[in-house]
Amino acid sequence: MKLGILLPLFRTDIADARAAAAEAEAVGLDGVFAYDHLWPIGHPERPAFRPFPILAETLTTTSTLSVGPLVARVGLVDNAVLEAEFMALHALGPGRVIAALGIGDGLSAAENAAYGIGLDAAPLRREALRELAGRLAGAGLEVWVGGTGPKTVELTRSISAAVNCWAVTPESVAALAADGPVTWAGDLPGDLDAMARHLDDLATAGATWCVATYGTTAAMVAEAAAKVGLRPTR
Repeated sequence: MKLGILLPLFRTDIADARAAAAEAEAVGLDGVFAYDHLWPIGHPERPAFRPFPILAETLTTTSTLSVGPLVARVGLVDNAVLEAEFMALHALGPGRVIAALGIGDGLSAAENAAYGIGLDAAPLRREALRELAGRLAGAGLEVWVGGTGPKTVELTRSISAAVNCWAVTPESVAALAADGPVTWAGDLPGDLDAMARHLDDLATAGATWCVATYGTTAAMVAEAAAKVGLRPTR
């Protein structure tokens, strides 16, 4: 199972994100990811950086990390723009970009409304995702699709992408992994031993990635992983 963290982008500057990416590479993690939100969910008064410029810089300042949004929402910008953003990353770091996509949900709908961005019906958003995912996969990018609803999972499996699930149990991961690749993201336990057990449970369940929220540092993830033989601490 590969290991990653989310970069802290709900800030007024990018110093913390830069430091987190550097630490992730230094301790041997596999990737860093970034939210695609206009503000932290439920807090429109707080700042947020767009993911793609930060991920682009990360590709130029590191040599081993995979990068990707988690997840880029179709419909927030035109599909052609979103495709161009991914392809720009791919040009900077061929083989290091993960095209993690989603259709959004009720929690993120307020962001669209605040900026007058239309929100198509879910079937139309899924079709837009299918079209974009096909083009990105054809260009050689690894594709994940966020969401565990039956229709979203059906779509994900039909395009041979990985299901990216948020904070589900290891048992749910195992059920999803029976039909194809599954990646996991969410909060890890704060206690190091509990974190190690959770990582081990996710790996045993069949998760191909674990991406921790930025309340957990890269060094903590690496140390916890080493406890269960997933990753030596460097």
